[in-house]
Amino acid sequence: MCARQELCEPEKVSLICSLLHQSPPGEFGQVVRDLSALVQDDKLVRQEAARVGACHNKNNLTPVQINGRTVLLTRYNDLGGNRFFDPQDKFSFEFDHLRGVSSKPQLHGVMLDEGELWREALHKGLKAYVSCHFPAGNCCVFKKSLGKRQLFGACIEAHQYQPSNHWNSLWKSDWTFALTPFTTQVTGMVLLQIHYFRNANLHVTVSKSVSETLNVIDQRQFATDFVKFLKAEDTKFHIAILENIQALSEDIWGKNLRRKLPVTRTFMNWNKLLNDQYLNTNVSNTEVPP
Repeated sequence: MCARQELCEPEKVSLICSLLHQSPPGEFGQVVRDLSALVQDDKLVRQEAARVGACHNKNNLTPVQINGRTVLLTRYNDLGGNRFFDPQDKFSFEFDHLRGVSSKPQLHGVMLDEGELWREALHKGLKAYVSCHFPAGNCCVFKKSLGKRQLFGACIEAHQYQPSNHWNSLWKSDWTFALTPFTTQVTGMVLLQIHYFRNANLHVTVSKSVSETLNVIDQRQFATDFVKFLKAEDTKFHIAILENIQALSEDIWGKNLRRKLPVTRTFMNWNKLLNDQYLNTNVSNTEVPP
């Protein structure tokens, strides 16, 4: 039976996991350290963080530097046992989600079939797009065979982590489709997450789901159309965010969260108003002789 002031271990584990799952991008390690200090059980916190960290990194498309290249940790290249593979250089590696360290690289065999040629063409087109529009962006294209079907996943990640300036942000998008004759259905999601923590604790998460049918003729044509589609959706998403921020600034901060007074762009002299009111009151109460 649990004591009133001391949580039993299952309750601690539940709370630890809940807080770890809420960790903003780029702040997982800081949350682990804070929980260790609060719970006073470093072993338990690190045990749960090692398990939750895999989900956190895959959900946020965490980039990893290995052998001079950047690889994204995603659900598409997860081999199990904390091993992931790089579809470009054809090798796998082990990743420690708690320490953020990769190790034990080894060759990962990939069949050079027609699907792999399509994957390489898509990666080349996506890489050019990301390099042009995301200064700190990374991307990967993955392929998986299910019988005769070729399934593809394309991921984009771009982040700005500036804890010294009290803010972190992440832009990510995840797209899936099957390689089918003539047409294919592309589905995906674009997400922007921001955390601002200077004199406040502000979390902003904006996402959009998209689905579109694209023609499939050849590798070059499809890669070009796919990149055009992504660019159009990213642009619409970006414009919508800017419009919402402007509306929020004008309607919420400018009107609803301030006193309903006319905007004169001048300071209100409350002392003068009070003195005038006092003088008017005294004058009205003074008896005027006939």
